[in-house]
Amino acid sequence: MVVFNAGRSPFDRFLDLSRLSELQGIEEDATHVSFGALTTFRDMEDCPAVHRHLPNLVKSARATGALAIQNRGTLGGNIANASPAADTPPSLLAYGAELELVSSRGRRRVAYEGFHRGYKQMDLAPDELVARILVPKPQGLGFHFFRKVGTRQAQAISKVCLAAYARIEAGVVAEFRVGLGSVAPVPARARHAEAIIQGAALRALPVEAACTELLKDISPIDDIRSTAQYRARVAQNVLRQMLGELAAV
Repeated sequence: MVVFNAGRSPFDRFLDLSRLSELQGIEEDATHVSFGALTTFRDMEDCPAVHRHLPNLVKSARATGALAIQNRGTLGGNIANASPAADTPPSLLAYGAELELVSSRGRRRVAYEGFHRGYKQMDLAPDELVARILVPKPQGLGFHFFRKVGTRQAQAISKVCLAAYARIEAGVVAEFRVGLGSVAPVPARARHAEAIIQGAALRALPVEAACTELLKDISPIDDIRSTAQYRARVAQNVLRQMLGELAAV
């Protein structure tokens, strides 16, 4: 709709999916929280299971647009719009989400990490819909972190967005994932930085080495909102902040 309102859309006819019950609802089972693609940001904010298991998604929802957008905008739309600056993708990456895609040919699941193949390019056929988003429930002692850096606290597109999840066992980072937004052509995992931290003791996290490795995971650009240099520096600073909080767990 942003492209349409700007007069740049090649399409002028649209199909309203809002009443398709198959694409609605938040469900919880023993291992996952599952979101219909039409789940709104407000739905996520109001769901106790999301607060309990996936707090980064609550923070992502609260950071998206303003109240009117949160009431109407959907998780599936945030994904399929394929903006590298969207607020929920970093959290979905940090939690290891999967997508269920449907068409008249059947259903298939794909790891969200591989769904975005390039700027506005997705592993989504022309006849497919994003039907559900499946997020594994974190197990054990978990650490959750989300921060969006923008011009304002609301109604602002991010300059840098970072979400992280860590599982802690006996004072060691047993599992660690970081999702990033606005610093690459697609929402990105910080795999080089993750490799430095995973397996490290909380009391001796190699923070500066991880911040250095982070530069291998991102490719920020200059645009109307920010500069590549600013984004790189702020991404490192937010990672440093997150690791400081993780060390204090």
